[in-house]
Amino acid sequence: MVQKAERVSTSRSRSGKPVGNVTRGTTNPNRMRRLDRWLAGPQAWRLRAAVDPLVVDLGYGASPATAVELFERLQAVRSDVRVCGIEIEPDRVRTAKALERPGLSFHVGGFEVPVPGDPILVRAFNVLRQYEEADVAGIWGLVQSRLAPGGLFIDGTCDEIGRCVTWVALDRDRPLSLSFSVRFGSFELPSEVAERLPKALIHRNVAGEPIHAFLRAMDKAWLEVAPLASFGNRQRWTGMCRLLRDAGWPLQDGPSRWRLGEVTVAWDAVAPK
Repeated sequence: MVQKAERVSTSRSRSGKPVGNVTRGTTNPNRMRRLDRWLAGPQAWRLRAAVDPLVVDLGYGASPATAVELFERLQAVRSDVRVCGIEIEPDRVRTAKALERPGLSFHVGGFEVPVPGDPILVRAFNVLRQYEEADVAGIWGLVQSRLAPGGLFIDGTCDEIGRCVTWVALDRDRPLSLSFSVRFGSFELPSEVAERLPKALIHRNVAGEPIHAFLRAMDKAWLEVAPLASFGNRQRWTGMCRLLRDAGWPLQDGPSRWRLGEVTVAWDAVAPK
């Protein structure tokens, strides 16, 4: 049963109860492919360097399909990777248990991340969007406290079939970046990703906020490079990113990622005021 959204107290973990609320749990196979590609690409060094290659899929939903996909994709990076799927709803975990295998397991829990060891990667996708904005900082801090040195926590959101994806990446100390990844042909203006912004930003797309300025700058650059559309949307997106970088926006990636319909900007440039 889906639980009515309640304020989250991160001190609940001391009582032994999972921290969080039961959410809708909607998911679809291959929905997280764009994020998984980023984790297995520019972030793969974290998994390769980890003493313990432990990865957590936090709040995988009513179906464990995306947790299984994450396990299989990260095996290509490190064959001894361990992926733990965590869900607060026991029935979802009981269903997922049938898919367990060496390196893949499922557990009841919440943001306290009740697994042995410190994970190098934690993915929470389409989870925090169902909480209050005021709870985000506390939830972030709780999950960050569970990371291994060099670990990364991903708080992201996407549409139902993964054509439009956004995520915040955090290490143990602070948020690092905001990423967008979109399917070419699925939008008219880049700012349409605003519908899928993470909870920390979804209510901040208003005049005077940095995220609003960045989305407007994306649209402006996208329109300026419209002539490049004759060479394909990859070239147009790449041209947009070059204009953003030249305008002083601190992009953290380059053309090899831009060609995928992806762009990552430093968190400090878009963080809420």
